[in-house]
Amino acid sequence: MQISQEFDFFVIGGGSGGLAAAKQAASYGAKVGLADFVKPSPQGTKWGLGGTCVNVGCIPKKLMHFAAMAGELRKDQIEAGWIDTDIQGKHDWNRMTENVQNHIKKLNFSYKNQLNKKEVKYYNKLAELEKSNIVKLIDKDGGIEFIKSKYILIAVGGRPSYPENIPEIEKKVITSDDLFWLPNNPGKTLIVGASYVALECGGFLNGLGYDTTIMVRSILLRGFDQEIAGKIEDYMMENGIKFIKEAIPINIELTENNKRLVTWTQKGIQHSDIFDTVIIATGRKSDTNKLNLEQIGVKTNKNGKIICTIDDRTSIMNIYAIGDCVEGRPELTPTAIKCGQLLANRLFGGQKKMMCYQFVPTTIFTPLEYGCIGYSEEEAINKFTQNEIIIYHSIFKPLEWNLLESHYAQACMIKLIVLVSTRRVIGLHYLGPNAGEIVQGYAIAMKLGATKEQFDSTIGIHPTCSEEILTLTAIKGIDNPQKEGC
Repeated sequence: MQISQEFDFFVIGGGSGGLAAAKQAASYGAKVGLADFVKPSPQGTKWGLGGTCVNVGCIPKKLMHFAAMAGELRKDQIEAGWIDTDIQGKHDWNRMTENVQNHIKKLNFSYKNQLNKKEVKYYNKLAELEKSNIVKLIDKDGGIEFIKSKYILIAVGGRPSYPENIPEIEKKVITSDDLFWLPNNPGKTLIVGASYVALECGGFLNGLGYDTTIMVRSILLRGFDQEIAGKIEDYMMENGIKFIKEAIPINIELTENNKRLVTWTQKGIQHSDIFDTVIIATGRKSDTNKLNLEQIGVKTNKNGKIICTIDDRTSIMNIYAIGDCVEGRPELTPTAIKCGQLLANRLFGGQKKMMCYQFVPTTIFTPLEYGCIGYSEEEAINKFTQNEIIIYHSIFKPLEWNLLESHYAQACMIKLIVLVSTRRVIGLHYLGPNAGEIVQGYAIAMKLGATKEQFDSTIGIHPTCSEEILTLTAIKGIDNPQKEGC
C-alpha cells in the first residue's frame, strides 16, 4: 500500500458540516484534505459539491417555496386593488428549475474556490476507511489511492429511505434527491410520508398549480408540536392539498403511458389511483453503509448512524463524526456547520467549547410557515409533567390578511411553554408568515434563559406578527386563544 499524501485532518463528506470543519481546521494552519463523491440516486440524479442542503435540500426547497408564494400573491393582488392581474397564468417548471439549478451550480463553484483559498486538498472521489488512520479513495474510473491522516472526520450526511414492501420501488418513484432536478413538471403528484420534507414539497407543488395528494400512515410531523401540526394540515387542506390519512401504499405499477398506478390500504379497505409522479418522503438513513466502519471498529446503531460522545468522537480515538450521520443529532444544516467549526477549534485551536443542542431554532417552510425553538407541548409534558408547565397561546390574524378575504382567518398560532418554577420560556412555536425570520431572534433570548416576564416587558414593533409573541396572556385550558383587536 502506497500512501500518496499525509494530512493532519481529513474530512469524508463535502456537505455543510464537512466543508465548515475543513475550512476552520485549515485556518489554524493544519494540512487538510476533503473527499466528496455523489453517488447518483436510483433515478440517476447527481449534483456537485455542497451536500444535501445546497443541492437537494434547504436551498432549492426555499427557492421553490418562494416561487409558489409568488404565484399565490396573484389572488392577493386582486383583493388589494390591483387590476389586470392574470390569475389564470400557468407556471413554467423548466424556467424555474433552470434558475434554481444555475444558483446551485454557482454555489458548487464557490465551495471549490473556498477550499482552494484555504489550501484544502479536494478529492472528487469516493472514500472508505482502510485503517483507523488510512483512507482509500476511489475515482469514477475505479482508480485507487490511499491517504493517511492524524484525524479523520466523517460527515457523509444521509440519503432518502424507501418502503421495503413494494417490489422495485426505487425504479418507480422519485425522492427529494430528484425533485429539484426534474427535467419536466411532475404533474399530478402523490407524496408518501408525513415528514417536513413531505409537507414542504407538497406545499410548493400545490402552490405551483400541480394536483397534489399527501399519503400519511399515522401522524404529521412526528417530533414537532402536534397542535401546530394539526393546524398546518388544516391550512394546507384549505388551500387544496388532499390528504389520505391512515393509509399505506402496497403496490405501484408503471402504466403503458408512463404513469403510476398506486394501490393502498386505508382502514382495511383497498383503494387505487393513477398519478404522474410518486415522491417518497418517509425518512432518511445515514449514508455510512460503504465506509467500512464495522471492520475498522467504528460503532453504529442498527440504522447505520454513528455513535459518538459529546465531543463528536467515535469508538475509534482519532475518528470523529458530525451531522446527519450521527445518532441523536438534529438533522439541520446550521447545527452541522457549528459542530464542525467547534470540533476544528478543539483539535487545532486549543479551545474546549462543545456543541450545545438545546434551544436550536428551526423552521418548516410549509405554505404557512412554522418556526419553533425548544420543547414541544408533548415533550414538555413528558419531561416536566402537566402541572410544572404553563402554556400561553394565541390564534391571530396578520394585519395584512384583513385586506384579503381568501385567507383562512383561524390559521396563525403562537404558543409559549413556560416552566412554573422559574418562569423560563422553554418552548416557542409560531405558525404564520415569515416564520424563519421571526423566530431566529427569540432563540438568543431563550438561550440566555429569558423568562415570560422578560418577554412581557419587551416592547414589540407595531403592527407586526412578531409582537404577538410578546403580548400573550391567554393560558391554555383556561382562556380562549382567539385574539381580538389589533
